[in-house]
Amino acid sequence: MTKKQVSADELIAVIIKGIDDVKGENIQLLDLRDIENTVCDYFIICSGNSNTQVNAISGSVQKVVSKEIKDKPWHVEGETNAEWVLMDYVNVVVHIFQKHVRDFYDIESLWGDAKITQINPVKFN
Repeated sequence: MTKKQVSADELIAVIIKGIDDVKGENIQLLDLRDIENTVCDYFIICSGNSNTQVNAISGSVQKVVSKEIKDKPWHVEGETNAEWVLMDYVNVVVHIFQKHVRDFYDIESLWGDAKITQINPVKFN
């Protein structure tokens, strides 16, 4: 049985839903496709307020992606201390930071040539 090919846009939308489900903040999408020698096509970066929330965001993303598009990350790092969790979905890499760690590493400026889109998920209450 062959696995259905999922587009990057579908994967990104589902990842953002997983982040938003547990109130991840300051979600940004970095489009790296026009930059030479990048390891993936997109970064999704977001923040949580504590190690508990960072772990909750990571768990939510994995659960939603698994349920909706039957995919799982190729690799996950950082869940032990939950200050910076990296989830590698091959062409999309998710970075989940505690705010102070995100400010310190400032990945957005390291990838200054990337097209950066601020994501403001629609709230349905």
